[in-house]
Amino acid sequence: MKDIQLGKEEIQKLVLGVLLFFGLIYSYFDLLLGPLSKHQDAVRLSIVALGPEIDSDKAQIARAKQMEKEALITQKTTRQVNAMIPEGSPVAWFPTHMTEFFKKQGIDKALTRMNGELPDKELPGYRKLVWGVDLPKVEFVPFAEAVSALENEEPLFEIAAMQIDASREDVEAQHALLTLNNIVRQ
Repeated sequence: MKDIQLGKEEIQKLVLGVLLFFGLIYSYFDLLLGPLSKHQDAVRLSIVALGPEIDSDKAQIARAKQMEKEALITQKTTRQVNAMIPEGSPVAWFPTHMTEFFKKQGIDKALTRMNGELPDKELPGYRKLVWGVDLPKVEFVPFAEAVSALENEEPLFEIAAMQIDASREDVEAQHALLTLNNIVRQ
């Protein structure tokens, strides 16, 4: 076999080549892959940090969908309430309605007057009118049946107070005063 003898110049070129090769590998790992791996670690940390935000956003989306469903139910309720409220001013139709209702229940005389009004906090766009219904001469059993029928048949009326006074002259007839709340449009 032939001996290969390297001269000083070739050894220097070989050493320089090896040094360049190691420099290239060092540069590749330190200058190129190092920042990439640091960036990758930073991205992973930011993704992990976004996890709670994503969960809270999903919860907010679920709340928004629930609010949409509730809005549809509220709109349906509002349409139903609007359909139950007669057209015109309540001062015109409410006393007539009360008189007819109590006549239908067997109570001949009912005097109705408006006592005031309040905004309805549960239904925006509506208000509550406070009415006094005076029944000067009424028997207890027909009156109790009439009050029960009023509560059951008229969902927009609420009996806020009731006062019953007995008279000594006529034991079977009492004087009753109802305070009603009525929901109307604003």
